[in-house]
Amino acid sequence: MALDLSAVVRLVGGTCVPQRIDERTPIDGVTPVEAYVVVGNPNYATLVTGDEQELLRRLTEGGAIRDALTGAVFISHRDTPALRASLATHGMTAILGTDLGGVALHATLTTIIADDRAAADRLVTAGMNVLTQVARRGGVTAVIAELARRIDGWAVLLDPQGHLIASAGAGRLHVSDAIAIATGRPVRVRHDGLQLHPVGSDRDLAGRLVIATRSSRTSHARDLASLAAALFDLVLRTHDPSLTEHLGRQALLDTLSAGGPAAPALLHRWGVHESTLTAFELGAKTRTIDAERLLRRWFDELGAEHVFAASHGRVRGFVRSDVATELAVRVREFTPIAGSRLHLGIGTPAPTDALARSAVQARQALDAAFEDSLTVVEFAGLSTVELVFSTLADHGGGEIASVLDPLRDSSGAHTELASTLRVFLAEHGAHRSSAERLGIHRQTLVSRVRRVEELTGLSMDRADDRAAAWLALRAAGV
Repeated sequence: MALDLSAVVRLVGGTCVPQRIDERTPIDGVTPVEAYVVVGNPNYATLVTGDEQELLRRLTEGGAIRDALTGAVFISHRDTPALRASLATHGMTAILGTDLGGVALHATLTTIIADDRAAADRLVTAGMNVLTQVARRGGVTAVIAELARRIDGWAVLLDPQGHLIASAGAGRLHVSDAIAIATGRPVRVRHDGLQLHPVGSDRDLAGRLVIATRSSRTSHARDLASLAAALFDLVLRTHDPSLTEHLGRQALLDTLSAGGPAAPALLHRWGVHESTLTAFELGAKTRTIDAERLLRRWFDELGAEHVFAASHGRVRGFVRSDVATELAVRVREFTPIAGSRLHLGIGTPAPTDALARSAVQARQALDAAFEDSLTVVEFAGLSTVELVFSTLADHGGGEIASVLDPLRDSSGAHTELASTLRVFLAEHGAHRSSAERLGIHRQTLVSRVRRVEELTGLSMDRADDRAAAWLALRAAGV
């Protein structure tokens, strides 16, 4: 638990009489009144026990001793109007009328604080164990996501020059604040629990970790983030020997997606001699699972060639139909990690010189798996979408997709308006859930939807227009 004044009241009884210090202030220690001389940490409160007459004498003397004491919290089993009035005169917070008094009260408070610190240490240890595990599965992105979850806030990892490496739970303003703090630029800090942790030493800096927590247990977040910074130092300096192989497989997939005679020729050189293949796309809603590493192991066990590559948190590739079936079985049997599970989308078989459509189908199937919280979705099972597109020639799908052409930028790529529209339709027009899923304010969502309507001429209040927009998104592969 977070040990604050209100928690102490629940444990030892009495009533909190707040003055300068709020009852939600966390506790950092307990000391006899005669031994208390200075405020240790202004963000925490120290409990002071002992004789109330000695306390009042020190308060009356004034000076530095009085200033220090009014920054602490007096706790006693005594509770009289005169004592309350005297403490109020000096502006000192107190917990009065406790169930215990004297030596028993002091010993009990010492034990409570020690137990709370031990619990905090166990939380940090357990958190670090999990961070180490996810680092093996997903590297930097997985660690930053898990760290943000465990501190109940956001985390931003920057390189030594202040450029973004990875972030989790952080919006654009959070990232801007993190960069300003890390680079020493003036900024109006919007987060009470914001902390800066160096990654590496001053002479050999690998980056900077900036966190902000909504929790009152800032010390727990600080300890965990400090250890995470050391873990990031190790992960960022670890060379990945599979990088060259990954780039080769990425180039292979680009050639297969382009199609034509070059595609089957390259597959033959890769050791794949089938005339048809099936596209798949694998992913998870969180970054705690290294899907590419899992696939490497599964494909080795199945004796399949590694015709896949990871991009933007998903793994796409092509396999024989029997391997696709076995892959679906393994994804269904995969044990979720920290509440996160794998999702798989499978396209329909296609000739090796024309695999692009199967790849689009696999992506659409995975999108459906995410939206409907399903483990495996085969494009052939998307009856409505398949019925529409299977009856169209290639140019027909292009005509449907052209409905959203006004949402493209100058390079021809779809902007954030298209992705906003897709989430809005997937959430059945629910503004709150759509905004939360996109990580934006509800008013921003409303503005984007209105802009989509203005550019496309569609109205999201009409069922026909919503259906047309959804088919266009599917046809465009957004």
